[in-house]
Amino acid sequence: MNYKRIELSIKDSIATLTLNHPEVLNAISARMLEELKDAVAQIGNPAKGIRCLVITGAGRGFCAGANLTDPARDAGASDDQRLGHSLDETYNPLFLQLRDLKMPLITAVNGPVAGIGMSLALMGDMVLAARSAFFLQAFRRIGLIPDGGATFILPRLIGLARAKELSILAERLPAEKALEWGLINRVYDDENLMKETMNLAEDLAAGPTISLSLMRQAFWQSPENTYEQQLHLESVFQTQAAQSEDAREGAEAFRQKRPPHFKGK
Repeated sequence: MNYKRIELSIKDSIATLTLNHPEVLNAISARMLEELKDAVAQIGNPAKGIRCLVITGAGRGFCAGANLTDPARDAGASDDQRLGHSLDETYNPLFLQLRDLKMPLITAVNGPVAGIGMSLALMGDMVLAARSAFFLQAFRRIGLIPDGGATFILPRLIGLARAKELSILAERLPAEKALEWGLINRVYDDENLMKETMNLAEDLAAGPTISLSLMRQAFWQSPENTYEQQLHLESVFQTQAAQSEDAREGAEAFRQKRPPHFKGK
């Protein structure tokens, strides 16, 4: 696919996916959604050898949410079906693709992020933000409800009271406050964000990819499991991790008192 609204670059084992429509603060259009799904499918292909994904935005912000002025938005759907159709057929499959990636995902929030763009940002296993960034659940301003999994993720990250506060009041949450609340992982000066992001990406890409992938799966499944079910899931995943080359390398490196050299296998 010829990308017009995103950029995909791959260096060594790190893929960087940049939302690229800065004129509208990278608001997500139908075209951008199709490009994102295509790019994530490529990134997830084991033959590509990618071991970490970074998502960020071009220009002065990460993503302003859905592009409500996109002429192609839900073409063919009647007005009362428009948004439900959009979520089921376009947005939700993308979020499921990201959830199921078998590698660490870092989001670098380089400025304002709102609506479903905020849901995209919070898909990161590590969410890093520029000091100038802010987070906005903007849905009440247009008479809608949070989507992109926000009503699932937010209460689990910051608790029900704060999740409802963000959504019902639709107030800006500055990056520093988001860090204090536990919504994100780290905040950096704007000029240092991408440098620090790529440093972390390099560290994760050099890690035990199978182990990190299984960690992602375990944490995604944990909210719906009982304690007993999660204990069993851990035993299943631990068996899989132990069979990897990286687990053998980790044990051997420990015995030899040297740094491990993981290959992601």
